[in-house]
Amino acid sequence: MKFTILTIDDEENIRNGLADNFELEGYEVKQAASGKEGLQLIEKGDIDLVITDLRMDGISGQEVVNQVTSKYPGLPIIVLTGHGSIEDATSAIKMGAYDFLTKPLDLTHLNKIVKNALQGRELALQKTQLLKELNNFKTLDKMVGKSAELRKVSETISKVAPSKATVLITGESGVGKELVADAIHNLSNRKDKPFVKVHCAALSESLLESELFGHEKGSFTGADTMQKGRFELAHGGTIFLDEIGEINQSIQVKILRVLQEKKFERVGGEKTIDVDVRIVAATNKNLEEEVKAGRFREDLYYRLNVVRIQMPSLRERKDDIPLLVKSFLREFNLENEKNVTGFDAKSKAAILKYNWPGNIRELRNCVECAVVMCNGEEITLEDLPVSVRESVEDKNIIIPHGITLDEAEKIIIQNSLTIAGGNKTKAAQILGIGRKTLHRKLQEYGMESESTEEIED
Repeated sequence: MKFTILTIDDEENIRNGLADNFELEGYEVKQAASGKEGLQLIEKGDIDLVITDLRMDGISGQEVVNQVTSKYPGLPIIVLTGHGSIEDATSAIKMGAYDFLTKPLDLTHLNKIVKNALQGRELALQKTQLLKELNNFKTLDKMVGKSAELRKVSETISKVAPSKATVLITGESGVGKELVADAIHNLSNRKDKPFVKVHCAALSESLLESELFGHEKGSFTGADTMQKGRFELAHGGTIFLDEIGEINQSIQVKILRVLQEKKFERVGGEKTIDVDVRIVAATNKNLEEEVKAGRFREDLYYRLNVVRIQMPSLRERKDDIPLLVKSFLREFNLENEKNVTGFDAKSKAAILKYNWPGNIRELRNCVECAVVMCNGEEITLEDLPVSVRESVEDKNIIIPHGITLDEAEKIIIQNSLTIAGGNKTKAAQILGIGRKTLHRKLQEYGMESESTEEIED
């Protein structure tokens, strides 16, 4: 890593001398002839260490120290001073300067101080990056699974979270859209600010408007006091509008104004309120069709759909089911003070074969039901909900028209694994091939993690 040093001094010969010295040491050097110019360069970024004279016309070195230590914590600043200004130099140290040197300068000593300061700077940057990566991992780890579909969602979240872009999360009910919103906020620069959630479908039209934008005292019957709305409460942070496809067009207009102008008025109020809030919205509806039908404003749709994250259904990521089942099994064992160790072959086969129209929410409820109903150490088919149990009764394999031979083979292999309860040896026997051949085909088709043997572990 090549560091950049900024020298601030109103004496040109000193600046040039320092620049020559640091360039020989392998550093990039920028120069400023005044405190004002130096602070402007620091504001632009890409400065790793500052060296400033104390006595300068205009903005003094002390003011430079004060602003750097308050606005850019962690950026080391070294003070240069004459013999008669030692008290000022020690005062700068108290304000947060890394060190000070008196003129005339001992360049060998200065280089040593600079080297130590930059080593500390590099370690601090590495620590910050590691902590950021750890936080990202912990946040995204809540979205259980390792399928290609979920990895793609996680990668998109990591890219969009630090930005200011509005995000639209789409997908069926129960796929985990709220978890995506949580991750976007927690990985953003707004993570220390409010995160306000609104379930738009749960409120009537009049209540939703008041809930989102607040109301003034006396604006309607029962409005005995002024109340701030969710947008106002989310100022500086993020607001999550779940099921935004359910809101009517009058409220759509007000949300559009917030997106365009960052302004709104409370219900019954005349005062315009400025708000800085990031909007993340979610819906299980097809908003393109809603726009064509005239139920959703096209201009609002495009404002919301800056970055779109499509959450896959559970049937599109069945290789994540074993991991989700393990997670839910641990949760409900603790909650119900049980020690259920796993699922027998038939119950595992049923779980993997079922299409999960309710997605992760339905799977979670299924595991909770199974743990509650289980009397032994292993969950049996009888412990599962009726709808899931019935899935193993249909032994037919459906091969959709128009798919390739490889895709058909993948369906047959998956079905055989399901019937075998995830046992690869039994699945190979059903297919009439060797276990090694099955293993090779699983790898070729990227199905290795789909075996229900993972549920047993």
